[in-house]
Amino acid sequence: MTGTTTRVAVIGALGRMGCQVRSAVEETDDLELGPCLDLGDDIETVADADVAVVFSPPDTALDHVLACIRLGVHTVVGTSGFTPDRLQVLREALAGREGIGVLVAPNFAVGAVLAMRFAELAAPHFASVEIVELHHPDKVDAPSGTATRTAEMVAASRAAAGCAPVPDATTIDPDGARGADVAGIRVHAVRLRGLVAHQEVLLGGPGEQLTLRHDSFDRTSFMPGVLLGLRTVASRPGLTVGLEHYLGI
Repeated sequence: MTGTTTRVAVIGALGRMGCQVRSAVEETDDLELGPCLDLGDDIETVADADVAVVFSPPDTALDHVLACIRLGVHTVVGTSGFTPDRLQVLREALAGREGIGVLVAPNFAVGAVLAMRFAELAAPHFASVEIVELHHPDKVDAPSGTATRTAEMVAASRAAAGCAPVPDATTIDPDGARGADVAGIRVHAVRLRGLVAHQEVLLGGPGEQLTLRHDSFDRTSFMPGVLLGLRTVASRPGLTVGLEHYLGI
């Protein structure tokens, strides 16, 4: 750090989110833009930063985070695809690097994080829960990391409350119309030009339905969460999954 300024590396710097992060960092007084890396650049230059933010493609992001840990750089991760197995790899890498913090956040929009928490609270009170996530057609993974994380949170909440499985009499679905099964919760992915990032959690009970929806109309919606992560990760050693832990919810 230079005085009170934190030097930030951006990995995936030429992507849509990377460009947004670079602009957001440059507009702050307490963060300084450091190395900006994209495909083919030397990851070792990240050592010149205090904190790195990773928005590289899913097939390279894990290696990038592991490199940051090896170089002693705190890391904020926004790339999707960090499965339980990948998270375990990070935990093992961090076990020998005391003091290094890594945040893996399925979503950086504060409203989305709140909506996920609301869904977790509401899920045990309804017989049925399904998730619809809607994104731009350039997104390479489905379901989204946000939807997967929401389904996992909802399923854990229902299991802790002793809820029965979500009712579903479907036995014939040769084309997969019922969507993906994530921890027993059905998740449906829409890819449509003009969208950015949107999610609905549909909760149904006898005679009623509750819909929780969050919309990100512009990638600027993610920047407050990214900046919070960059400013906080050094004070939270080890692996943290989900921005909600930094928000105190």
